[in-house]
Amino acid sequence: MLKSVGIRAIAVNFPETVRTNNYWRKHYPELVATAGQKSLAKNFSPKTSAKNNTSDLWKQEMKPYLSDPFRGAVERRILAPGESSLALQRDAAEVALKAANLSPQDIDLMLVTSMFPEQIVPGDAAFLAGELGLQGAAWNLESTCTSALVSLETACALMQTGRYRNVLVVVSCTYSRFVDPNDTLSFLVGDGAGAFIVSALDQNQGILGSKIIHTNPTCGAFFSEFAVDRAGTPRMFIRASQNAGKVFRNVFLNFLRDCCFGAIAEAGLNLEDIDFFVFNTLVPWYGSLFTRALGIDPKRTIDTNSLYGNIGVVSPVANLYHAAQSKKICKDDLILIYTFGATGSAGAIVVKWGEVALGAMPIAHPHYLRAA
Repeated sequence: MLKSVGIRAIAVNFPETVRTNNYWRKHYPELVATAGQKSLAKNFSPKTSAKNNTSDLWKQEMKPYLSDPFRGAVERRILAPGESSLALQRDAAEVALKAANLSPQDIDLMLVTSMFPEQIVPGDAAFLAGELGLQGAAWNLESTCTSALVSLETACALMQTGRYRNVLVVVSCTYSRFVDPNDTLSFLVGDGAGAFIVSALDQNQGILGSKIIHTNPTCGAFFSEFAVDRAGTPRMFIRASQNAGKVFRNVFLNFLRDCCFGAIAEAGLNLEDIDFFVFNTLVPWYGSLFTRALGIDPKRTIDTNSLYGNIGVVSPVANLYHAAQSKKICKDDLILIYTFGATGSAGAIVVKWGEVALGAMPIAHPHYLRAA
C-alpha cells in the first residue's frame, strides 16, 4: 500500500508595499484615461467571433468589470527597490520550516519555482539553498502558474519511492519587475511568495487523485521580450499578444472541467463529495467563472485577488493558506485545488486535509503597509 503523503505546513510572504489604483491615476493619468483602447481592454474583453457556452459564460462574468479601466483589480503587493525574489522566498521558506518544527537539515529536497528568478538563468534553487543552509538537493521546476501543483505531485511521487522524507516547495512571483507600468497589463499583477512542506501524513490523508495536462493551445498568448525602459535601461518585459483573450475564452473552461473531473474520478469521488475548492484567481472574475462552470456554491471557495492581484504561481498557495487560516477548511475536509497556467500546464489535485501547520499570518491590510 502506498503511504499517505501531502502538505504538512504552509506559509506565504508578501512585500510590505501596497500599490493601489491611485498609483496609476497619479503617475500615468493618460494611460488610465485611454485604458479602453490599450492591451488590457483588448485582451480581456467579451468580443468573440465564436458562439459557444464557454465564451458566453466568460462574457457574463467579465461584464461587471468592463466599465472599470482596472478591470476590477484593487491592490497589489510590490517589491520595493532593494528587495528581491530571493528574500521573499527565503522568508516564506523559513516560516514554513518553523511551522513544521523542522530545521533546514531535515529537508532532503527543495523544489523552487521563481517567476522570475533573480538571475533569469539559472533559476533561484541553488541560491536559495545557500540562503537557507540546506544540505540536500535543490531543483528548479517550472510549469508557469501550475508549478505549485506540479511540484506537489512531483514531491509526493518521489516520496512514495522512499528516497525522500521531507520536501520543501517554494514558489515566488515578481511580475511587477517584468511588466511596464505604462502598460495596462501592469494593472493586474503583483508580487509574493509561498512555501509548503511535503511529508508523510496519517493514513488516507494527503493526495487522493490528480490530473495535470499541458496547455499547448495557449502558447504565444503571452511572451517575453527585451526592450529599453523609460530610463534607457534594457529589460525583459512580459507582453500580451493581441489574441490572448480569445485564446483563453476558447479553451479556458475545457481545461477546468477536464482536470477537475479527472482528478475527482481518480480519487473515487463525486463533485458533491468535495468540501472546498481552491483556484488560482488571477483576475477578479476567475473565481465566479470557476464556480459557475462547475456549478458549485461560491461559499465553498476563496478569492484573494482583491488583496494581491495576479500573483501567478503563488495564487493557489495564498488562497489555500487563507482558507485554512480563516477556518474555511479543517482537518479531514476534501479539497480540490485547480490551477491554470498559460504555455505550461493546467491541473487539479484532490487532497484530504490533515494536521497542516500554518505559518504566521502576513500583514495584509493597507492600513499597516506603505502605499505606493
